[in-house]
Amino acid sequence: MLYLALGAAALWLVLWASGKPILKRREWRLMSASFALAAFAGAAACALRSLWAPALVLLILGLWLAVSARRTSAPAAARPAPRTGRMSADEARSILGVGADASREEIQAAYTRLMRLAHPDKGGTSGLAAQLNAARDRLLGR
Repeated sequence: MLYLALGAAALWLVLWASGKPILKRREWRLMSASFALAAFAGAAACALRSLWAPALVLLILGLWLAVSARRTSAPAAARPAPRTGRMSADEARSILGVGADASREEIQAAYTRLMRLAHPDKGGTSGLAAQLNAARDRLLGR
C-alpha cells in the first residue's frame, strides 16, 4: 500500500513538474477509470482486513477518480458565442504566428503545422480548426 501511494505521488510530481499536459482528455479518462477500479479493489481488500482508515482513503480516492473520468466539457450554453464578421489580417497573422511579410509558402507551412495539432481528429476542437481555416483563407485571399 505504501509503495502504491509513493508511486502515485512520484507520478503526479513528474506530471505536475513538466508543466504541460502529457495526457489528452481521452487518455486521462481511461487512466482515471482504471485507477478508480484499482482504488475500489484496494478499499475492499483493506475493509476485509479491518483496516478502516486506508479503506476510507482508497474509497474517497476511487470516488474522486471515477467522477473526474466522467466529467465532460462545458455545456454549450457556457461556451462563448462564435464571433461573427470578417477576421482582420492582423488577427489572422497572430493566429498563424507569421509576420506581415510572410510568403504564401510560409503561411501554408504555418497553417499545416498548427492544423496537425488542432485538428478535431487529433484531439483539437472544431472551433480552433475553424479559426485556423479562416486565418489561412484571409491571408491567402481565398
